[in-house]
Amino acid sequence: MNIEQFYPLFLQAGKVTIDSRKIAENDIFFAFSGDNFNAATLAEKAIDEGALAAIVEQREFENADRNIFYVPSTLEFLQQLAIHHRSQLTIPFIGLTGSNGKTTTKELIHAVLSEKFNVQYTSGNLNNHIGVPLTILSVKAEHEMAVIEMGANHQKEIELLCTISLPDFGYITNFGKAHLEGFGGFEGVIKGKSELYDYLKNNGKTIVVNENDPIQVEKTENYSPVITFGKNDSDYTFDSFSEDHFVGLSYNGTKAVSKLTGTYNFTNLCAAVSLGLHFGIDFDTIKNAIEMYTPTNMRSQVVKKDDRTLVLDTYNANPSSMTASLNNFITFEGHKTIIIGDMLELGEESEKEHQNILKLAQDLGFTEIITVGKHFKAVNSSELAFENTTELIEYLKGNKIQSENILLKGSRGIALEKLIEFI
Repeated sequence: MNIEQFYPLFLQAGKVTIDSRKIAENDIFFAFSGDNFNAATLAEKAIDEGALAAIVEQREFENADRNIFYVPSTLEFLQQLAIHHRSQLTIPFIGLTGSNGKTTTKELIHAVLSEKFNVQYTSGNLNNHIGVPLTILSVKAEHEMAVIEMGANHQKEIELLCTISLPDFGYITNFGKAHLEGFGGFEGVIKGKSELYDYLKNNGKTIVVNENDPIQVEKTENYSPVITFGKNDSDYTFDSFSEDHFVGLSYNGTKAVSKLTGTYNFTNLCAAVSLGLHFGIDFDTIKNAIEMYTPTNMRSQVVKKDDRTLVLDTYNANPSSMTASLNNFITFEGHKTIIIGDMLELGEESEKEHQNILKLAQDLGFTEIITVGKHFKAVNSSELAFENTTELIEYLKGNKIQSENILLKGSRGIALEKLIEFI
């Protein structure tokens, strides 16, 4: 089976999935096996449940009469199918990456552009070498734009994702201390994320630039075409403000207040608004999109629970985003308790960075500092240092947090959201 032979069948499909539990009528099932199971054994069941076809990488499970096809690598076939499909599409593709704020920015861009266009975009956090192809394969004839989030934790990954998604526009949210272990330090982060710039430059595509970010300015110096924001002579100029701890944006005197907390979300808003304006959407329409967008993904999410305010930012954490979150949260009025979880994938920098964050929290003078995870516990001698969320849950059952403001911030692997029902 080759791509050209298979593509007409793909065009008849409802969707492509790698999850046998989510098979629907007319789907194509890619059997991705794990260490402890062989997904090819599920191919017949997928067809029985209505799948149009299944792709397996074990020849003994092939059954062409039932549209079960053998390929040497399901991953490579998925990626090549996505590349072929992308090559048939003429709509604008917007690619974005960065150390912090990727998903929030992607959601905002989608919210803004959807006011005028039928936009397909990355679902959830499907931003890797499997997720990006799945997103591209979900783009249908009716879509007028696509927004592709690209994540990476090592060199050359963004380069690969660009060769699959072929973005026409690109934006890097920022360069921070994330995935230091995989990238080989902060300079490695810059180099790895800038692979998006490399692709856009080599192909004459458009770069969105925050001109208040010196790294972005340096990396795009003397390049055209660009869409710029941030300074008085930028293509688009915005003013920031806050209202009840929600970040707002003003354009030509008209204000829009988001439901996001944290001044660090201002540039995320700017990028989305700049793209909206570039594509001919008037600001009053954009304002509506910004004000209607409600974060529900544990990213800069503000939740009222009884008489307290919870700030939930539990999907990701690194020294850059943790610093920004703490500096934002200290501005809340009243007593403030922070529950901060380990920052993962920091490699040799881990101990130092956890010490730095703990010291920052102490210097800022929060009412109460609670840490969760082995890395924080190694540097925190307080009795409020817990090795995992289970330990903290047991503590919370008998010790109610008294502060009216509570921040939960940590890496995904710490799962701080499990604490919410016990607060």
